[in-house]
Amino acid sequence: MTAPIGYQLALPYERPPLTANQRLHWRTRAQLTRTIRNAAAVRARNAKVPALGRCAVRLVWTVTDRRRRDADNLVPTLKACADGLVDAGVVADDTPELMAKHMPEIVRGDAVGLVLIVEPLAPEATA
Repeated sequence: MTAPIGYQLALPYERPPLTANQRLHWRTRAQLTRTIRNAAAVRARNAKVPALGRCAVRLVWTVTDRRRRDADNLVPTLKACADGLVDAGVVADDTPELMAKHMPEIVRGDAVGLVLIVEPLAPEATA
């Protein structure tokens, strides 16, 4: 049996729950961040994502229309998801040495949804 190349974790949101353009009260933002972190951690555990020395993560938002959207606005949701992967023990920390966070993507498809993609990376070579 071979290990999967990556893990696709379907998040329970039709749209990004946390965006860069929101102006939320600090407590509301903290509660939302905690909820997103927990959702990512639970999905990583349920998918049995093993502890990875290093990984790359991508957040993909599938939309059904052609309206213009800014992928930069999804970064706060990606950050909370990355923290959830740390909470789940997928990586020790979300520092650049251990986790490569790719810019979120917005794609057109048949059904709306958010997916977090986790891909193992080879260990960094030591100099």
